[in-house]
Amino acid sequence: MRWALVKVALAVTTMVVVAFAVPLGLVVKELARDRAYSNAERQAATIGPVLAITTDRPQLERAVASAETGPGGRIGVHVPASGKNGKPAEIGARRAAQKDVEAAAELGRASISPVTGGSSLLQPTAVASGIAVVEVFVPDAALTNGVATSWVVLAGVGLALIIGSVAVADRLGTRMVRPAERLAGAAHDLGKGRLGVRVPEDGPKELRSAASAFNSMADQVVQLLANERELAADLSHRLRTPLTVLRLNAASLGDTPAAEQTRAAVEQLEREVDQIIRTAREQKAQTRQAAAAAGCDAAEVIRERMGFWSALAEDEGRTVRIAGADRPVRVPVARPELAATLDAMLGNVFRHTPEGTAFAVDVHNAEEAVIVLVSDAGPGIADPDAALRRGHGGGGDGSTGLGLDIVRRLAESTGGDVRISRSVLGGTEVRVWLALDDRRARPGTRRGHRLRRTLGGRRRRTARTGS
Repeated sequence: MRWALVKVALAVTTMVVVAFAVPLGLVVKELARDRAYSNAERQAATIGPVLAITTDRPQLERAVASAETGPGGRIGVHVPASGKNGKPAEIGARRAAQKDVEAAAELGRASISPVTGGSSLLQPTAVASGIAVVEVFVPDAALTNGVATSWVVLAGVGLALIIGSVAVADRLGTRMVRPAERLAGAAHDLGKGRLGVRVPEDGPKELRSAASAFNSMADQVVQLLANERELAADLSHRLRTPLTVLRLNAASLGDTPAAEQTRAAVEQLEREVDQIIRTAREQKAQTRQAAAAAGCDAAEVIRERMGFWSALAEDEGRTVRIAGADRPVRVPVARPELAATLDAMLGNVFRHTPEGTAFAVDVHNAEEAVIVLVSDAGPGIADPDAALRRGHGGGGDGSTGLGLDIVRRLAESTGGDVRISRSVLGGTEVRVWLALDDRRARPGTRRGHRLRRTLGGRRRRTARTGS
């Protein structure tokens, strides 16, 4: 696809450049030719008024010398003979053939005569003795003056256009091909049994739709496998009861060979059922790990949970604001765990702030982490550090009393953390840092500090705007 786009852009741009550059080059050549002959006509026109006044040779020579605008020897004047015994006068340089000069005098209009090294413009002018002809030599170099430079510039512009179009086509092709390659690679990985593989939803609209459909399909595959393995484990557990009955009945059969064979068969069947149960449990655990590794769309979960809590917020007269949840934000945690974490933080807002208190949920997507902020306009927490320390087991049963132990475990499972601070609304702000896959960036890293400063600057600007 990428090479096809490059070839199409190359062909189209080349045709456009040829269609415009070739005619334009011919026009430039024709303009140079017209410019050269126009200059020659102007030089010949300066001799005409002198011929109308006099045909005296010294005066004509001075007129020819003053009319020369370039190298000398390019202007000549052919004066006809005066009287019966007069002779024709030749002033200046002569290059045109006599027949061409006589033809121009007879026709009475300007003509061009080819000569060695160029051409001569023959301009007839009426004098007292007949028709004089002013000859102006135009060299071949004057006819093509500036044409080569113009053609080089046109060629350079055309080549630049072709290179630019190829570069743009290659860039567009890359933008289209990379998401397609990632989608194909993810499909191969899923076919090999890597259930945790997912595709970033970026690129053109059609590829984003394909990536979203692939991720949804992969989630369904994981769910179906989980249901299947759950059913296998459940059926295996159900077999234990009839097996127990069989084993008890086999024990009452006595010591006959048939009884021994029956007991051995029952024991073997029990071992097979135990093996099935162990295998189902292992596969179930692997399926859960794959689902957690695949992650979920945090923006979608936030919208869903806010839709649940918005009804209660409306009943209590609370103002709700959501920011950053209008585009996909992938996080490396399972959907149920993220939903439980959001419910814990939002539940705190409703339990520990008066009715009518406004709150907001913000999500920020950075290179190394996703940050979820839940802030309110309530009274705040007197000692945020103490609340977090209780969650770490600093006293009592290890619970914060705010459900933050759930939040903390989720953040720490990704390599992130939880912070409680003062929000721009005046109350409490709970910030959950979820490190992204393959980075596991701790908040103390350099990028983490930079992102903290960025978020802090945004909060301060928001506070100043609100004040």
